[in-house]
Amino acid sequence: MKIIKLHITDKELIRDAIKNKRSAQKKLFDKYAPKMLSVCRRYIHDIHIAEELMLQGFMKVFTSLNSFQFNGSFEGWIRRIMVNHCISYLRKKEKLVFVESLPENPHLEETDEKIDAKQNAEFLQKIIDELPEGYKTVFMLFAVEGYKHKEIAETLGITENTSKSQLYKARNILKSKIKSQNEKQYGIQ
Repeated sequence: MKIIKLHITDKELIRDAIKNKRSAQKKLFDKYAPKMLSVCRRYIHDIHIAEELMLQGFMKVFTSLNSFQFNGSFEGWIRRIMVNHCISYLRKKEKLVFVESLPENPHLEETDEKIDAKQNAEFLQKIIDELPEGYKTVFMLFAVEGYKHKEIAETLGITENTSKSQLYKARNILKSKIKSQNEKQYGIQ
């Protein structure tokens, strides 16, 4: 009698995918594609382009599997590939514009207002999408991906101060739009 494994670990799937086993590649794709489409969508407003970039990103994932060292999260490794691919796309389309308008050593005040976690996710995505691409990219890298300003600066080819400035401006725009929405919806000032 043949014994059938009910659960295959990511490590086994990755090893099989490296050997070009299509079933393992499909299982990895099926498992991570929805999350990675969400990652791409955060950077790219058009869902069709985000989907195309996600598919291209998976091509990079599968052609680079040999470089995955099994140190750290596989999902995090894929996520980084997707983020970098989206940023490359934005650079090629010349949508990333950064304005250095703060002094060389800015003292950016942290805002006391927190974004209400109960805000409608669709509304939040909409107002994030309305940010200028430079602001949006820095905001996403910092607030969602957890990059430090030094990493953002290196990734985007900007200074740390520009990163801080873009984040500050993005937060202020988002706060203003959330406040305006709350005033409309709840009469809160």
